[in-house]
Amino acid sequence: MSSETLRSRYDVLLLDLDGTVYRGAEAVPGAREALSGGDRMLYVTNNASRRPFEVAQHLQELGFVADTDSVVTSSQSAARLLAERLPTGSKILVVGTDALAEEISAVSLEPVRTADAQPVAVVQGHSPDTGWRILAEATLAIRAGALWVATNVDSTLPTERGLVLGNGSMVAALVSATGSTPIVAGKPAAPLLDDAIRRASADRPLVIGDRLDTDIQGANAVGVDSLLVLTGVSTIEDLLRAPAHQRPTYVASSLECLDTAASVLRVEPGNGWTVAVDDGDLHLTSTVNGADAAGSADASMAALRGVLDVAWAHPGFGAIVGSDEAARRVVAQWVPEV
Repeated sequence: MSSETLRSRYDVLLLDLDGTVYRGAEAVPGAREALSGGDRMLYVTNNASRRPFEVAQHLQELGFVADTDSVVTSSQSAARLLAERLPTGSKILVVGTDALAEEISAVSLEPVRTADAQPVAVVQGHSPDTGWRILAEATLAIRAGALWVATNVDSTLPTERGLVLGNGSMVAALVSATGSTPIVAGKPAAPLLDDAIRRASADRPLVIGDRLDTDIQGANAVGVDSLLVLTGVSTIEDLLRAPAHQRPTYVASSLECLDTAASVLRVEPGNGWTVAVDDGDLHLTSTVNGADAAGSADASMAALRGVLDVAWAHPGFGAIVGSDEAARRVVAQWVPEV
């Protein structure tokens, strides 16, 4: 088994922010220490509400190494998509913050806030101040034929208080009102990760995130490896039932795994545990090594990585059953109802 660590295997780490590095105003426990090793990193965020330098400043305040050039936002990718499709000076109705409007101006397009300006496109990104009036303006513009680009379609947003509605929930309101669907710039669509990979000039990027439906699906969409950390939105139950396009290369409880051998973190059978299918259920059994470590968090993750291939091959499985005391202790840590 190779001892090459996860961080040394890749030439750049493409890190999600919300739920992976921080939750609102608080750093995810262990994340700051895990990212202090001098790795080449880009912070790749679907959240279009802040300017890159504001994101970098927030990261610095939390103790992370960051600068403006290390932040890649969905607002930048959305602006690029519009600039590639529209003449210079075209009017774009902005649903979102002034930070998003500034990215539109940066690509020589004109941001406006009313449908009366006859915009040729609408760009929509997260803002905590989005309300009925601006959504009504966007509805009028889209129904009149304006091109529509959404920075992202995340239905929820992790905060220090829990999950709140994200930009995707606001996008859904416009879908309902217009019958249209937007071009999407952010994960899981390819533009944002493509922009990050280009900026890094990376040959071996690793996408790291907490959401199967954005970070991991996005990595699969552009054909690169991914790590799911269980510090944000997606749960173990989500992971066990993940469809093929949302399955990660590696799984870990947090970013503290970066100094672990990549081979240990890979989703594959073994690592002290065996799995059998019996009458629709998955039966987990420990080997001697698994039994010795059954109470540890590392053993819980090792067992999970060993179960996943079998779970994914039998997507309609019923329950996960521990076949011995060690296996039951492990399963109870991530499927409490069993």
